[in-house]
Amino acid sequence: MTYLTEERRMIQQVAREFSVKEVLPVANQLDPIKGEIPMELRHKMADMGYFGIRISQEDGGLGLGVFEYALITEELARGWMSVASIIARAGYTGAGVFSGEERQKRLERVLKGEYIGATALSEPDAGSDLGSVSCRAEPTGDGRTYRLYGSKMWCTFADGSDYLTVLARTEPITDFRHRHRGTSQFFIEKERGTLPPGCTGSPVNKIGYHGWKTWALQFDGTEAIQIGNPGTGFHNAVSGLETARVHTAARAIGLARGALEDSIAYAKIRQQFGKPIGEFQAIRFKLAQMAAEIEAARQLMYFVATEVDSHRRCDKEAGMAKWFASEMAERVTSEALQIHGGYGYTTDLPIERYWRDARLTKIFEGTSEIQLRIISDRLMEGK
Repeated sequence: MTYLTEERRMIQQVAREFSVKEVLPVANQLDPIKGEIPMELRHKMADMGYFGIRISQEDGGLGLGVFEYALITEELARGWMSVASIIARAGYTGAGVFSGEERQKRLERVLKGEYIGATALSEPDAGSDLGSVSCRAEPTGDGRTYRLYGSKMWCTFADGSDYLTVLARTEPITDFRHRHRGTSQFFIEKERGTLPPGCTGSPVNKIGYHGWKTWALQFDGTEAIQIGNPGTGFHNAVSGLETARVHTAARAIGLARGALEDSIAYAKIRQQFGKPIGEFQAIRFKLAQMAAEIEAARQLMYFVATEVDSHRRCDKEAGMAKWFASEMAERVTSEALQIHGGYGYTTDLPIERYWRDARLTKIFEGTSEIQLRIISDRLMEGK
């Protein structure tokens, strides 16, 4: 199968040039000081259409598929993974709470990169097991509005977002086997730069994924609107995971590719024992293995993206792509750091950023262990 049509190659090339010219310099400047993604860069991304990749053309977006989404994501992640991640926080979710003119107003802001959401799913005691969330939602009596009480963890961009979506419990757990029942999703529109009324929090001290803050939140009566059907919160939260895992695979591949390209360039100019280190077999073989692993991950990602766009179930294959790409990215970025020697262990070069961020891809959107659980379950079921 020919995955890369001429149109897709053009999309890829344009994104590559944008990432090298606009994203990478900002990342090199701001990531070492834990600076935040500037609004100016978001506006440039909006001009490229990157906040509306999968939004229909009728609604002003590019109307592209998951495949093109992955192509663009890989290129942006090669510059800065956080920038490749922020595009996933734009879409129909926030605007879909509204209808008519209000929906259109918010969609216009989405496409400008000015209506970005943050998601509060995990809790201090509920990470991979989202069915066990304990943050509760109590009705106010009007049939749709609730008040939230409880803790959430790992909510990236809680402060800088324009709205939050929160997974909370409306009914207590009575049967642990069906603990996901009684959960619903809630929507909180808020002022950018602040947490909503009734919500307090503190930033998590992360080792990477800079460009925005990740928060631990405490809800104490925060007003929220229920979205979706009651009791379907867990299923709604995990329903898009095939696409999300393609997105994470693309981010991991972008990081690994950045590390490889920088290592090739370094191996050509770094002199030891009277010649460039790229002439030593040990270094050349490292680079060859890194390149092969990246390409293997990319081809698997292309396959899964095509399956998603074809509306075929591929949760097993999506788990494989996410697992393989994230595990690969950690190995490749570590080898890149080794090739750079002591310089790789400094913040003067982006290698350590790729390394730190690659490590995270093995955790979010379902840990590597969760992916292996999904894959093995499908194998044992004969699917």
